Amino acid sequence: MEKLEADIVIVGTGASGLFAALHVPNDKKVLMLTKSDVENSDSFLAQGGICVLRDKNDFDSFMEDTMKAGHYENRKESVEIMINSSRDIINELIGYGVDFATKDGELDYTREGAHSKPRILFHEDITGKEITSTLLDVVRKLENVTIMEYVTMTDIIEKDNVCYGVLAKDANNNEMSIEAGYTIFACGGIGGLYDHSTNYPHLTGDAIAIAIQHGIKLENVDYVQIHPTTLYTKKKGRAFLISESVRGEGAKLYGKDGKRFANEVLPRDIMTQKIREQMKKDDMPYVWMDMTVLGAEVIKNHFPHIYEKCLEEGHDCTKEWIPVTPAQHYFMGGIHVDKDSRTSMSHLYAVGETSCNGVHGRNRLASNSLLESLVWGKRAVVDLLKKEPAYTNDFDHLAKVTKSHQLSNQEKMYHDMVLEEIERERQARG
Repeated sequence: MEKLEADIVIVGTGASGLFAALHVPNDKKVLMLTKSDVENSDSFLAQGGICVLRDKNDFDSFMEDTMKAGHYENRKESVEIMINSSRDIINELIGYGVDFATKDGELDYTREGAHSKPRILFHEDITGKEITSTLLDVVRKLENVTIMEYVTMTDIIEKDNVCYGVLAKDANNNEMSIEAGYTIFACGGIGGLYDHSTNYPHLTGDAIAIAIQHGIKLENVDYVQIHPTTLYTKKKGRAFLISESVRGEGAKLYGKDGKRFANEVLPRDIMTQKIREQMKKDDMPYVWMDMTVLGAEVIKNHFPHIYEKCLEEGHDCTKEWIPVTPAQHYFMGGIHVDKDSRTSMSHLYAVGETSCNGVHGRNRLASNSLLESLVWGKRAVVDLLKKEPAYTNDFDHLAKVTKSHQLSNQEKMYHDMVLEEIERERQARG
């Protein structure tokens, strides 16, 4: 088994992991692992945008919108941190070269479901790709950061509730142990556990399963968000998301009878419920969305990639209604972390969708995910730099012992373990 060493190992190369890496001093060695191609992270798929506090007068409204969408189960301290950090985060992104839409020389803002006013910055309908690809380009230029593609974390190496690194394997099943003073989980969501999801299929909640195995505290693992509008197709594979900002800009939803059945900017969970009720009433696997009311110019300029994808599926959304249906989208629960991304295990941090810092409560407000990921990715590094790194003379022995406990069907075991925990939590709530 090959042994590697780093000051920090970051498991995941999405927005939260990349932003964390960018805040590591250049005298510290960073290893970043990703199960797939570096660009196959859900951060690249985010269409709508990223929230930001418009001005001090927007704070109460932003707070209330987030809390209301989360059914007031949000951790208020975390929401305050996210909102108050938002403008600095946006300024950093612009400094790195992220190209947000502008109007008359000023940043342009759009609105999405459950937002009381426009506060979302965007880049066409591929904001996630614009942000994440820009961060990736900057990280790739850092001499202290090494990105390892097609490398899967299989376990953590720990003793007495202290994390000393991870076990991993490459695409050829070559095994390696990675000793690190600090470990950051930035592993993404759990969409790969579902038949219909907007997520990449390799995102299967491995970090959640590892946390269960090692007694690391979890939170709200049964809080799984369904996105109300994905493009209906009979083809198998990842569902294509029709951004909530499409409805925020004025697109309408209709049942089989051609009549509207709900307010299109309801929170996602309520919107999903309304759509499913209409689908059941109509005995149809989808409802209709009318984007034509936006006008061809708005569709082609603000939502060019949605327009192109619809054309690929045989729908010209500038001229006709398109079929949409709900699909699994986002994981609000995860590994419990505090305000500084610390898990219940020493020297182990979790950021992004794999973590639960309490921002989202029971239901995520649209376009808060990119912001939340960046805020807590940065906070993890700021915090860990205050600590002495974890180190043990026993690392090689611990790695061998951990490896000896792994089973041949570990991938399936992890898969089943996460789904069983989600169901257990769901039933416990009644």
